[in-house]
Amino acid sequence: MEETVGISRRFGVFRMSAREGLHILRRWPVVPVVILTTFVVAGIFAPLIAPHSPYEQNLEASRTPPAWYAKGSAKYLLGTDYVGRDVLSRLIHGARVSMLVMAISMGSGLLVGSTLGVIAGYCGGWSEEILMRLADVWWSLPFLLVALVAAVVLGQSFGLVLGILALSAWSAFVRNVRAEVLSLKTRDYVALAHVAGASHVRTMLRHIVPGVTNTIVVIATLQVGGLILAEASLSFLGVGIPAPRPAWGLMVAEGRDYLVDSWWIPFFPGLAIFLVVMSLNFLGDWLRDRLDPRLRQL
Repeated sequence: MEETVGISRRFGVFRMSAREGLHILRRWPVVPVVILTTFVVAGIFAPLIAPHSPYEQNLEASRTPPAWYAKGSAKYLLGTDYVGRDVLSRLIHGARVSMLVMAISMGSGLLVGSTLGVIAGYCGGWSEEILMRLADVWWSLPFLLVALVAAVVLGQSFGLVLGILALSAWSAFVRNVRAEVLSLKTRDYVALAHVAGASHVRTMLRHIVPGVTNTIVVIATLQVGGLILAEASLSFLGVGIPAPRPAWGLMVAEGRDYLVDSWWIPFFPGLAIFLVVMSLNFLGDWLRDRLDPRLRQL
């Protein structure tokens, strides 16, 4: 009888722990943060973590399957590609490429788009009309066609990819920031700042920009996933990161001809793209719910 009671108690404790764990996973983005942290650490410390050079070729080990296969090798945990390069090492170094895209392209797009959005919403008039029509024109341009034409005219390069992605990121910030500023500039504290003698620049920096920071953070989080996906798409089409630099989209493109016999070549970089983009989207949704008072769940 006592043994039965003890088992019931332990089972009850286990159920409570499982319930608390599920509650934490639902309330906090634990899984996306773990995935993104792994992604960032791999990108920063890629030369130290990668077991091999991402450019080292070994034709004798060409298309070696992952280590858990009978013909696999513990030397290449995720197998090798068609010229014998370690898939895991190229995957880790590919995270660094995606991080550079995320930091440079999103940083410049955020700065330019947010600045123009604040100016358009606060100043109004002709400046708002010109900036918004410019954003409309740029938003209507076919992104892939512009990238293809730029790659043909200017030549394929890493800097070109960063420039194209930065130009594609700013328009989303202009629209949303401008809409938020239109609401904020009618608030009483902004009117009081004008009465107190604050200049327009000071009003924008001290009273308008802090009010749109939450919106900027949410948009940036959601846009980063789209930029990584766009870079992978460009690399897959052959107008993105030039070979032999390891990029996830380029790895998928190089492995598509071996999908039947050597599925691991395109599968693992495709899985990395999927996990990172989905984690960023989930994190962006969570930030939107937490930072927007209208959506906040108490």
